[in-house]
Amino acid sequence: MIEKLIYNSRTTEVDAATTRMVGAYEKTSLNSDVFLAELFIQIKAVLAFFAAAIKRMKAESNLEEKDEVRDDALRGLYYMLLGYLHNPAQAIREAAQKLEKVFGHYGISITGESYATESSLINSMLEDLAKPKLQDAIAILPGCAEQIAALQTAQDDFEAARITYEEEKASESTEKNATELKKEVLILVNDKLVVYLRAMVQVDDATYGKFTRTVGEIIADSNEVVKRRRAKPEPEETI
Repeated sequence: MIEKLIYNSRTTEVDAATTRMVGAYEKTSLNSDVFLAELFIQIKAVLAFFAAAIKRMKAESNLEEKDEVRDDALRGLYYMLLGYLHNPAQAIREAAQKLEKVFGHYGISITGESYATESSLINSMLEDLAKPKLQDAIAILPGCAEQIAALQTAQDDFEAARITYEEEKASESTEKNATELKKEVLILVNDKLVVYLRAMVQVDDATYGKFTRTVGEIIADSNEVVKRRRAKPEPEETI
């Protein structure tokens, strides 16, 4: 018997499986079935909003990744200066002390601040490090200029990702989120499409059999991915 999509499927898995079902339906001659025609109109309408909601979720995920990259760049600069503070060469120690004094004004703890606060503090730090009086000290320390440049790049990338995220998030006040839309899709697929096909294939396999088996294969493939993932402990993922 045709399965139902596992409820704990990720939003992207539900979207992908349902999109394949729509494609399979459009290749059939079942458009004369009024129930299926109306059902797939509903499914396609929800999928259109679903894609936009998933895009917003991916923008948020990308923002988190960009934040981790800039945190890593900030930590890299911190540990570099820490190492140079203990360098046996006096010139290197003194140069590191000048830069550490600037870095210490902000501290590595800014990685735990809100996105907005961290951005403000990093931008301020980068402005301080760009002052002419520190350029000789930076030049003395091997790799320091490159590490500062990496932090600047990471900060710029984060800000670009944040703009994208804010643009996507701006529409959330008037649109349903991906979790809500996933529930709607699952109801349409599991409680309507699957139930209907289970019944119709019993009374008219010649007409509904091929499509039913195709849908069944799509669902089985999607569910298998979910089952395999369940066997491997991993962090919760929503998309």
